Amino acid sequence: MTAAAQSTEKYEVARKSTLVSIVLNSVLVVLQIAIGFIAHSQALIADGVHSLADIVSDFVVLIANRHSGTGPDADHNYGHSRYETVASLFLGGLLIAVGVGMLWRAGTRLADIDSIPAVHASALVVAIIVLVSKEGLFRYMLREAQRVRSAMLVANAWHARSDAASSLVVAIGIIGSLAGVRLLDPIAAAIVGFMVARMGWVFGWDALQDLSDRAVDETAAADIRAKLMSTAGVREVHELRTRKTGDLVLVDAHILVDPLISVSEGHYIAESARARVLTDGRVLDALIHVDPENDALSRPPINLPPRERVVAEVESALAAHHVRAQTINLHYLSSGLDVDVTLPPDPLGASERDARLVSKLELEAVKQRLGVRRLTVLRSLEISDERAPVSGERHDVA
Repeated sequence: MTAAAQSTEKYEVARKSTLVSIVLNSVLVVLQIAIGFIAHSQALIADGVHSLADIVSDFVVLIANRHSGTGPDADHNYGHSRYETVASLFLGGLLIAVGVGMLWRAGTRLADIDSIPAVHASALVVAIIVLVSKEGLFRYMLREAQRVRSAMLVANAWHARSDAASSLVVAIGIIGSLAGVRLLDPIAAAIVGFMVARMGWVFGWDALQDLSDRAVDETAAADIRAKLMSTAGVREVHELRTRKTGDLVLVDAHILVDPLISVSEGHYIAESARARVLTDGRVLDALIHVDPENDALSRPPINLPPRERVVAEVESALAAHHVRAQTINLHYLSSGLDVDVTLPPDPLGASERDARLVSKLELEAVKQRLGVRRLTVLRSLEISDERAPVSGERHDVA
């Protein structure tokens, strides 16, 4: 499935499941708060406020889901996936605020025990209805969230599970109050408040870590490394770094290739590695850096001569004998600088004359002046295509 199709499916699933949650919670809020006041159950009212917070959070999810699927633009070069993470952070803060409010209200009620009224049995019926409804909603939302791999929808699903757990606590508190222990109803309300606040902290902290460029887990990182290593031409992978953006991942990696291949071949290998990594549905984009050596362990000396100076010295030595280089390739390695000089094809193909020519060029002096480790002279045998010279007859200046 393409990234665009995956994004569309995620949006549709989020919209459908969230609308189901809004409709269900709207009915439950009216039922919980109305019966809570009539039946004198603070725990049921607190659970109703919790359901009201669910409706607000569902609207936040809808808005975030709509914007997170928007592609890259001038202001957001990597897209808008982090809107989901911001929404999760907001949900966490909302749940913390609601939970603290519940704890405060329950505390004030427990401070005045004599004013706690008896609870009516209708509160228990509503609490059981809410418990069954919220558990069913959780199972439905979690199944859909895992199918499209959306962290925001998973968070919203577990939010529904926390509602079911709080409704269970409310039901137990109401049962205790009906049995004559009136303290259990406000205690149940306090427990619900704590559960809501704790869930908010978990969601908020997790979202904050993602916004702080948290890396993927070791298993996912190993999968990405394996895809890079399986690319033809890649000898090693190092400095692999990942950071989450919403439910997706941005990847940076250095790949080690043969140091003597051409720039275009190295680029081809890097593009092949990138394409392979992007087959992982979790990866949004990948930046692949090509290294001739592991630069985490060794780097070329900083005092090596630049290309302009090397080319000038070599061409000057060749020009003194009326010879011109066809190509000059440089290899900057930790062991030093290697230079490959390719001469134009000789129509007579006289390799013995080439050997005498090389001895006359005095390239050894050039090699010494530049501090070159190895200088190799090659003669192009023929040109079958102007873009593809065939080289041969190698002469090294050791």
